[in-house]
Amino acid sequence: MLTNAVTYLKNSDDVWKTTVIGGLLVLASVLVLPAVLVWGYVVRVLERTSRGDDEAPRFDDWRALTIDGAKAVAILLAYGLIPFVVGGLLFGGVWLAVGGDPGTIGTAAFGIASLLTLAAMLAVAYTVPAALARFATEGRLGAGFEFGELRPSLATGTYAVGWLQAVGIVFAGALLSGLLTEIPILGAVLGTIVSFYALVSAYYVIGQTWERLHPVSLEETREQPSAERPAI
Repeated sequence: MLTNAVTYLKNSDDVWKTTVIGGLLVLASVLVLPAVLVWGYVVRVLERTSRGDDEAPRFDDWRALTIDGAKAVAILLAYGLIPFVVGGLLFGGVWLAVGGDPGTIGTAAFGIASLLTLAAMLAVAYTVPAALARFATEGRLGAGFEFGELRPSLATGTYAVGWLQAVGIVFAGALLSGLLTEIPILGAVLGTIVSFYALVSAYYVIGQTWERLHPVSLEETREQPSAERPAI
């Protein structure tokens, strides 16, 4: 699967066009809309690979890409708030209990709060790819938040292994991207292209993993085409 993930975009007829567009969108992602388009492309990758289609999508149908990307970002933001809420409640509770001079017990309590917050962050990082995969295949924003449906998949070794492989790809891409950014001027562009390539490769692994857990036929489609679905 790792070999297929690395060559996923490489085997596309539009590999250069796709990776350059994706890299430039990542570079401009501070403007929000480019980031939405990147995540829209990720949703398209998940939608295809989770049905066993290994042909990389193109950057087209920009309206549908924007709609799906906005929903994906909404899922990311919603899950991303969880660690902040958990951390705020834990640290706030400890602070109210021990005050400004915590002592040994307070220090231990703050340490436990830190560990629990970190655990919440890891749980979110583990869950989000599955939530995006379920949204991509179901076509409903709410599908990404149906934890009762997500939990059986999250508990499998298949998903755990796929998630670890995806994290490894993103980590390797980040390292290479960091090295490339040391090159003056051109390095920043090359780094973002590598980052986009790594992100797509990682979600190819997630899509393939989801297909193993929830096999469907290539003919089976989402509830409605992206551009025709209601916002929620």
